[in-house]
Amino acid sequence: MYHILAINPGSTSTKLSYFEDEDELFAQNLHHSADELAPYARIVDQLPLRLQAIENFLAMNHLALEKVDAFVGRGGLLAPLPGGTYLVNDKMVQDLYAGVQGEHASNLGGIIAAELAGRWQKPAFIVDPVVVDELQPVARLSGHPQLARVSIFHALNQKMVARLAAIQIGKAYTDLNLIVVHLGGGISVAAHKLGRVIDVNNALDGDGPFSPERSGSLPVGALVKLCFSGKYNYDQIKKMIVGQGGMIAYLGSNNMLEIVQRKQAGDELAGLVYEAMAYQVAKEIGAMSAVLSGNVDAVVMTGGIAYDKEFTGLIAERIRFIAPVYLIPGEEEMTALCQGALRVLRQEEPAAIYAP
Repeated sequence: MYHILAINPGSTSTKLSYFEDEDELFAQNLHHSADELAPYARIVDQLPLRLQAIENFLAMNHLALEKVDAFVGRGGLLAPLPGGTYLVNDKMVQDLYAGVQGEHASNLGGIIAAELAGRWQKPAFIVDPVVVDELQPVARLSGHPQLARVSIFHALNQKMVARLAAIQIGKAYTDLNLIVVHLGGGISVAAHKLGRVIDVNNALDGDGPFSPERSGSLPVGALVKLCFSGKYNYDQIKKMIVGQGGMIAYLGSNNMLEIVQRKQAGDELAGLVYEAMAYQVAKEIGAMSAVLSGNVDAVVMTGGIAYDKEFTGLIAERIRFIAPVYLIPGEEEMTALCQGALRVLRQEEPAAIYAP
């Protein structure tokens, strides 16, 4: 029997889950107020605050950390790497501190896991970080050599729900061709071919469908003109793409429940934007079906927005001709972290080594 502590840092919270094998014994979301976070210039500077919050909570709940067999954190913006469970080593911690591909709260996952593991001489892991890169070579070309396509997506949840869908189908994940769609604040649509994500849109700040707060693909010529119009600086343009793009740009809100209520109350623009987002997701699914040469075993929709059956229905009516549609709403990130660690502890797969 193994005991696993999973740690998933978000922008204003730190999720904790304690597992005994696959059984989640408790889960807690530790919130960090804006006032608490304000003094820290960089996300990684928040490490002492977050560690103290974790230790206080665990002490209050009488959880002895010496019983933990492994600590596993959400992976951050590291150098590109294949999917899998990675042992947190010095090079990984160094790159997470440096933010080699950018600043993100998930960068703290591996660092926190390493800090706690070091105190108790236990292993620390990360699993399927957002920079999982299994793109086939032809997928990397964008149209200009200075602008390569980049793989940044919801790899942890995508890989997990792909495995769950495989169980429902009755085959191994590595024997299936799947299109997995994560519907959240960002949207990623990925082609999973025999266990590898061979193509996916950059769900952070690149391409694909627009989402509640990201613009997705934009008309390139018009974007260039906007950049050189003199009306906006770099940070303002960046914010239009990530944070203030998509639904929030059209409707002033990224709250899907509010937008659904506005649509139901007769707000025609809200209805149009809602439908357009579903339309763009369906288009991206169609593109990924071409990547898989039409050989698709299932389309799997996940993420928080997948609870909205009307929205997933709009997508399904356009793409169900491609393959059967499976809904696995919500996020399975904490379970994915635990199971990734368990596969290594049980010697079902070796721990991968981060060595970019």
